[in-house]
Amino acid sequence: MLILGLQKTTLLDYPGKIASTIFTGGCNFRCPYCHNKELVFPELATFSYSTEEIFEHLQSKKKVLDGVCITGGEPTLHKDLPEFIKQIKDLGLLVKLDSNGTNPDMLQSLIEDKLIDYVAMDIKHSKEKYNSIACMSHFDLAPIEASVELLKEGKIDYEFRTTIMKECHDCDDMASIGKWLVGASAYYLQSYRESEQVINPIFSPHSLETLKQFVEILKPYVANTSLRGVD
Repeated sequence: MLILGLQKTTLLDYPGKIASTIFTGGCNFRCPYCHNKELVFPELATFSYSTEEIFEHLQSKKKVLDGVCITGGEPTLHKDLPEFIKQIKDLGLLVKLDSNGTNPDMLQSLIEDKLIDYVAMDIKHSKEKYNSIACMSHFDLAPIEASVELLKEGKIDYEFRTTIMKECHDCDDMASIGKWLVGASAYYLQSYRESEQVINPIFSPHSLETLKQFVEILKPYVANTSLRGVD
């Protein structure tokens, strides 16, 4: 496992839980609005954690923590992810996985083996415009569609989420995404925020009024749609 970040305690990353968040390095997308440049391009990173350091921390804090969030980058790129999670579960901790959904086989295996307890899957855009954000030269939506359908089976707690930008998302896009995710248990819209780590800082946020309008467009498809992290 290439681990490039550790947030020792968070009340935000795992809904309703006290957690540590582990950031893995490497991603198969190149979303220009991503605010984790060093995770997407791990060669830029100046520091990494050993698995021993991670488990020393988790062992020392396991009486305080409810769980661990594993995010990235894209964690499912790492073949040793299942074994890494097994060691976390052996500590009696819950595990939340953040993923872009491009590895449905690993996702299914993690669910079937009861290694994860919650999944947050990013939905970048409507099907028709997905690669306009993912920025991949050889892009196949089929694995992402498979991950969406797998989660909608309801065998595990999950959410879908989208980072919204004025330059990329409009009302028609919301309707298209809603039709795709229809019947999902939860969908969150997150407003774009500028930071020093954004890969290509050319974007801007929608107004709160527009974001609320997007939520109303989506609710007929996903009743539990709401805004997250919006002041």
